[in-house]
Amino acid sequence: MSTVDTIGEFRGKRVTVMGLGLHGGGIASARFFAEAGAEVTVTDLRGPETLEPAMRQLEGFQVRYVLGSHREEDFAAADIVIKNPAVRRDSPFLKLAGRIETDISIFLRYSKSPLIAVTGSKGKSTVASAIWHVLSKCRTKALLGGNITVSPLDFLDQTGPDVPVVLELSSWQLGDLHGMGILKPVVAVLTAIFPDHLNYYGSMEAYVADKRVIYEGQDGHCYTVCSADQDWGRSFAQGTRAKVLWYSERALAALTEGGKQGGWLARDGGSQTQGDSGRTLTGSGTGASSDAETLSGLGKFSLHGPRELLVPPHVLVPGLHQKKNLLAAAVALRAFGLPPQDIASALGCFPGVPHRLEFVARIRGVSWYNDSTATIPDAAIAAIESFSAPTLLIAGGSDKMSDFSTLVRKAKALKAIMLLAGSGTDRIVPLLEEQHIAYGGPFHSMGEAVDAADRAAEEGDIVLLSPGCASFGMFLHEFERGDVFKREVARLAATEAD
Repeated sequence: MSTVDTIGEFRGKRVTVMGLGLHGGGIASARFFAEAGAEVTVTDLRGPETLEPAMRQLEGFQVRYVLGSHREEDFAAADIVIKNPAVRRDSPFLKLAGRIETDISIFLRYSKSPLIAVTGSKGKSTVASAIWHVLSKCRTKALLGGNITVSPLDFLDQTGPDVPVVLELSSWQLGDLHGMGILKPVVAVLTAIFPDHLNYYGSMEAYVADKRVIYEGQDGHCYTVCSADQDWGRSFAQGTRAKVLWYSERALAALTEGGKQGGWLARDGGSQTQGDSGRTLTGSGTGASSDAETLSGLGKFSLHGPRELLVPPHVLVPGLHQKKNLLAAAVALRAFGLPPQDIASALGCFPGVPHRLEFVARIRGVSWYNDSTATIPDAAIAAIESFSAPTLLIAGGSDKMSDFSTLVRKAKALKAIMLLAGSGTDRIVPLLEEQHIAYGGPFHSMGEAVDAADRAAEEGDIVLLSPGCASFGMFLHEFERGDVFKREVARLAATEAD
C-alpha cells in the first residue's frame, strides 16, 4: 500500500495548487493530491500553450485547470492551498486561503526518513547531489529532491528510517516553512552566501533571514555545517542550537582555533594552503584550475583525533569552488556517520550536476562548458576562475538587481565576451564600454552567441556559458537556457563532423 493510500486526511478535500510550473512541485502536488482522492484545482497565470508540457504529465488524473488568471473563489473555497515557492507570500489570493502548504511541507509532515538539508546562494545543488551520490554508493538507497527540480512528494512512499533523504532548499522554500515546526534536519549545510533575488527581497538581511530557517528547528543532537570563510557562515554558527562543524579554505591552525571541528583544503594532502599566510584561496583566472587540482580536503572531528582525507586531490569537477563544495558535502557526510575512506572514494568519482560547469563537447580543440545556473555575477566569476586556458564567456540576460562591477573587471582577463540580450545586459554594456572592453552582441538567440564564440575561439580555448543573470525573457528558465546551449553546441559538432 502506498503512502498516499494511508493519508485519509485529503480524501474529498478541495485542494488548489497555485502555480503549476514546468518542473517540480506544482506537477507533483497536483498528482499527489489527485491520487489521495482530493478535488484538485490547478491555477496559473500562464496559459495552456506555455504549460502544455506540464499538463501532459498530469494526463489521466482528475485535475481542473484555471489558467491565464487566478480567481478568488478557488482560494476562498479551498481546504488547502499549495503555494508555489516563487509566489510572493503577501499575495492577496493567499490571504483568502484557510490553510497554506507547499509540496515540501506536506512531505516533511509525512516522511519517515532522516533528513540532510542544504541551502545557500550558490553550490547547494552540487553539495546536495554530492551527498546523495556518496550515500547511494555506500548504502542500498538514498533519495534526493527539493529545489533540484525533483519534488520529494514523488518519492514520499519510498521513505523509511533507513532511507536518508537529501533536500536542496531555496530561500523561498525555506521562508514558506518558517514557524511551521516541521523542519528538523539531522544535518543542515549552508553553502556560500552572495547577493541574490534582491529584486524579490529588497535587502540581504531579508534574503538571509529565510536561509536561517534551515536550522530553526534543530537542537543539540543535530549538526549545522557552516563556512568559516564568510561572515555569514560565522553568523549562522552563532544562531543555531545544533553542533557546529566548519569547512574552510584555510589551514588547520586557522580552522581549529577555539576548538573548531570540520574540514579544510590543503596542498597535496598536507597542512599548508595559501590561507596559511592569512590570504584566502581564490582563483586568479590563470592557473586556477591547476591550483585546485593540487588541493585535498582534510578533516578533524575531535580534539585529539587524526587528520582524515575527505576529498582526494583529483576529482571530476573543475575549479576551486567545486572542490570547496565537495568539502562541505564531506563534512556533512562525516556528521551523518559515514567513514572518511568511503567519502573520499565516492567523491573522487562524483560526475557533477547538469548545467553547473558541465562539460559539453570538444570541437576543433575548443572545450565547451555549460554553467547556465550561474544566475548571479559571483557564480560567473567563480566559473571563470575555474579555468587556466584562454576563456570566451557567453553572459548576460535578465536582471535581478545584481552588482556587475566585479564581473566586468574580471572580463578584462577574458579572451572575449559575448552577451545575450536582456535587462541585465542593458546594465552590463555601459560598464564594459566605460572600461573599454570589447564585446559581441547583444544577441537575441543562443545560436547567434554560440556562432560568434565559435568564430572567435582557437584550439586550446574554453567557451563558457556562465551568464551571471537570470534567463527570463529569452528562456523559460535557466535549465532551458542550458539545454538550448547544448543543442547549439551539438549543431556545431555535427557541422564539423560533416
